Amino acid sequence: MKLSIKLKSSLFLAVLLIGTVIVLSILVLQGIKQNQQKQTEELLARQSKLANVYVKQIYLSQTDVNPQQFFKQYGHEIARQIGIISSLHVTIFNMSGKVVGDSLPLETSRDVKDTLNYALKGKSAYQEIGETLSYFAPIYNANKQIGVVQFDYSLVSNQKFYDNTINLFIKIGLITTILSFIIGYFFFNALVTSILKLRRVTEEIKLGNYPKNSVLKRNDELGYLSQAIFYMSNQIQQNMKGIQLEKDNLQLAVEKLKILEKQQKQFIGSITHEFKTPLTVIRAYIDLLDMYSDDPKLLEEAVSNIGKESLRLYDMVEKILKLAELEKYDFEIVNEKVDVKELLEDLCLRMKGKMTKFGLSIVTNFEHASILIDKESFTLIIMNLIDNAIKYNKQDGEITVSNKIEDNHVVIIISDTGIGIPSTVLGKIFEPFFTVNKDRSRQSGGSGLGLALTKDLIEKQNGTICVDSIEGSGSKFIITFPLFI
Repeated sequence: MKLSIKLKSSLFLAVLLIGTVIVLSILVLQGIKQNQQKQTEELLARQSKLANVYVKQIYLSQTDVNPQQFFKQYGHEIARQIGIISSLHVTIFNMSGKVVGDSLPLETSRDVKDTLNYALKGKSAYQEIGETLSYFAPIYNANKQIGVVQFDYSLVSNQKFYDNTINLFIKIGLITTILSFIIGYFFFNALVTSILKLRRVTEEIKLGNYPKNSVLKRNDELGYLSQAIFYMSNQIQQNMKGIQLEKDNLQLAVEKLKILEKQQKQFIGSITHEFKTPLTVIRAYIDLLDMYSDDPKLLEEAVSNIGKESLRLYDMVEKILKLAELEKYDFEIVNEKVDVKELLEDLCLRMKGKMTKFGLSIVTNFEHASILIDKESFTLIIMNLIDNAIKYNKQDGEITVSNKIEDNHVVIIISDTGIGIPSTVLGKIFEPFFTVNKDRSRQSGGSGLGLALTKDLIEKQNGTICVDSIEGSGSKFIITFPLFI
């Protein structure tokens, strides 16, 4: 049978009190008994002194009387008078141990021979028979023992008092035990209820349900324990959240690594293919020059084409390094507030010389608007798009660059009158190494990385890019960035 803590505690308190009452009652009863015995002895000793005084007075009033004649003549009277004085049964013995006086002649005699012999030697003695204590004391005349006086003292009142005291202790013990059990039960019930609350809280914490505040409002050890459990649960909850966050970040990192690994393989394959083409051209012209080194026309053509392919390789390497830098060093991007109109005007002015070289004109329409962006990244974005508009434009073509504010966004539009993009490949133009026209890209030095780099930079600045193009009629690139107010 499993007992609860409150029942165990109540029983322990009851047993403890019972034990205390028993020990106290034993000590008190022993004290009462000793006190009663001491008082009885003192009382009987005083009575024996009075008896001796009374005997001496009568004995000295007589002349030439020996003890035998004295007791024969006055023994019964002495016993009767002493009995009246002491209110006790008195018996007088001579030195031969014979009864010479009795205050109650009809009293049943008892065997007191041994105790009487001890008193005949001049010493006080007593013996307890049943409910009577017989006290023996020597009787003296002027200077000599002449007999023994016996006092019979009833112990009934003493025993009754002793028994009443025992009964009182029993009643007090029972009442105290019952009351202590009841009081203890309710007292420990409050403590156990608090402990059970703490137990339920710990079970909830085990299941992952954490308390929002301290369970017990107490100023004792249980209250401190409740606060400690609350603080501990908060720490566990925070640690669990931290572990879960780290787990999520790790899972995200693993997924990103898988994607990067896949992209890396595709990227390396594309790089290998794209690098192979210009290197093949360069290698072919080198072989031709070895074979026909004296052909001036071949030399001029080789120098021109090797130069173009070298520039193309350089452009590819530069943009590949830039893409790798964006993947690894995003934290180096420093956003700042810039005025779009001022920056666009500066960039268009810087590209105007190249436009003039290819016989192109530019039309601009700018308005003041502020955005939060990395200035270097913005410069690279616009320069790439204007450069593409130059590369893929027609003779005497036109490039238009403008901006406007629309729905809390800054919209930048760069359009050209070039060759356009077929609708079938519009979704691929932002992929690395993809070019619409291989021959035109080779002639212009295009690597197919410019738009991929541009799109990556725009998205890292919380922007978007889309293209609207009709094959043969030019292309229009639309960029949006959040307006900075």
